[in-house]
Order: sequence, then C-alpha cells, then structure tokens
Amino acid sequence: MSDPKLSDIYREYIACLNRQDWPNLELFVDENAIHNRRPIGLIGYREMLERDFEQIPDLHFNIQLLVTDSSHVASRLAFDCTPKAAFLGLPVNGKKVSFTENVFYEFRGGKIVEVWSMVDKAAIEAQL
Repeated sequence: MSDPKLSDIYREYIACLNRQDWPNLELFVDENAIHNRRPIGLIGYREMLERDFEQIPDLHFNIQLLVTDSSHVASRLAFDCTPKAAFLGLPVNGKKVSFTENVFYEFRGGKIVEVWSMVDKAAIEAQL
C-alpha cells in the first residue's frame, strides 16, 4: 500500500525543481544526500540541478509513474526538452529530444537521503 504523505512530499519536491526554487530545496533534500553512490550533500545536489537547468533551459520534470512505500519512492520521469550543447556525451546541440529517467529515492524524516538514477540515453541516441 502506498504512503500518500510520501507521495505528496515527492510531488512538492518535483514542483520545487520545476520552479527552480533552490532556497526551498533543503525542505526535501538531506544535507548529507547521496546521488548514485556519491556523497554530494545538499550543496552538491543543488549545484547538480542548477547545472542541469543551465544546460537545458526548458527542462521540466514530468512524473509519468510514481510508486511509494514507507521510506522509498520509485518514479519514472518524462522529459521533452532542448539541451543547448552536448548532453550525456551526446551531440544534442539545441535539438529537441524526449527521454525518460527511472529514479529511486530513499527518504528519512521526510527528506531525500539517497537517489539512484538512470537516464534512457539510448532513447536520445535514437533521436540524433
């Protein structure tokens, strides 16, 4: 059975990202956050997202699938965007691309403590 509260927190987190509301990111991300096994903390997490939005000005996170339990969120995010230059080592260079990302989050105390993320790079390659 899904935990509606964690689902609501996650939806608020995604809305925060889409608003680029960086001062409020600390409401959702733990200061010692880990991303793909790399300890990056809240500061590194924010820098990663700011870089993403710098490289992809029309970036928008769209929840396509969302599953939660008491401490984890699994989400499939869909993107339809235009990276300015190379993206994931691919020469996108201003071409509009569509792709998805499968992401798993561990939450503690209502905040993200660890993230495992996988972007569908093959979908981008097929469009180039």
